[in-house]
Amino acid sequence: MERIMNHSLFISHGGGPLPLLAEPSHTGMCDALAKLATQIPKPQLVIVISAHWLSQEGVAINTQQQPNLLYDYYGFDRAAYDIAYPCTGHTRVANYLASYLQHQGIPILIEQQRGLDHGVFVPLKLMYPDADVPCVQISLHGGLDERFHVELGQHLANAVADLDNVLLLGSGFTFHNMAAFKKGPIDDTQGYNRQFEDWLIHTLQAPMSEKQRQQQLIAWRTAPGALYCQPTSEHLLPLHCAYGAARCRPDTHISTEIMGWQASFLLWQLEA
Repeated sequence: MERIMNHSLFISHGGGPLPLLAEPSHTGMCDALAKLATQIPKPQLVIVISAHWLSQEGVAINTQQQPNLLYDYYGFDRAAYDIAYPCTGHTRVANYLASYLQHQGIPILIEQQRGLDHGVFVPLKLMYPDADVPCVQISLHGGLDERFHVELGQHLANAVADLDNVLLLGSGFTFHNMAAFKKGPIDDTQGYNRQFEDWLIHTLQAPMSEKQRQQQLIAWRTAPGALYCQPTSEHLLPLHCAYGAARCRPDTHISTEIMGWQASFLLWQLEA
């Protein structure tokens, strides 16, 4: 039987539950996720690193077989807290990943209580609405070190290299300035947004050695508009993980507008 290759995907996951509430400023995001879901086979397993889970002591892995949801947002209508996404976990694979990463010298914490946050269930509900794809969530390391997260992505890709049709999903946002979301875009700030998006996509797509590409991604704070677009780094680090899994130029790039700001989605097919 022909093997179905693994993939690595970075997505910009939008504002809280709004993509699931038919909020018009998220139409582009919903369309991008629907398109991406048709470009790859439905995975047998999704391993998600979300910007909304940081573990200070190491990398945490949710090993629950029946994870609930964590509504980690506030101020929305009741419908935002009635969202259901009853996907299963995958305890066996989660424990295997924990063991594998520990052997790479990464401190691991086993999580058996935390629910899947909105950086997980919102995009998965849009991509796989039947909740029929098992999901394992892994945290970012609270040290927020870029090189560490590139290497974490590489370790995860190596860990699942012998499995078929696994999707490694980095769920973040290439623009994440909370004050700017409240004010809305104006000419100067839109310029910062475009500059950083242009730099990011050039860095990922331009011909260069992978060592040079990695160095540029690690030094992202020096890019034009970077610190306006990413005052804190947790929403960009899932991209470092997704890139680290592939360590090459992406096969697909989609740019769309979310809440008035340009944001990117990137897809890689992983080598066997």
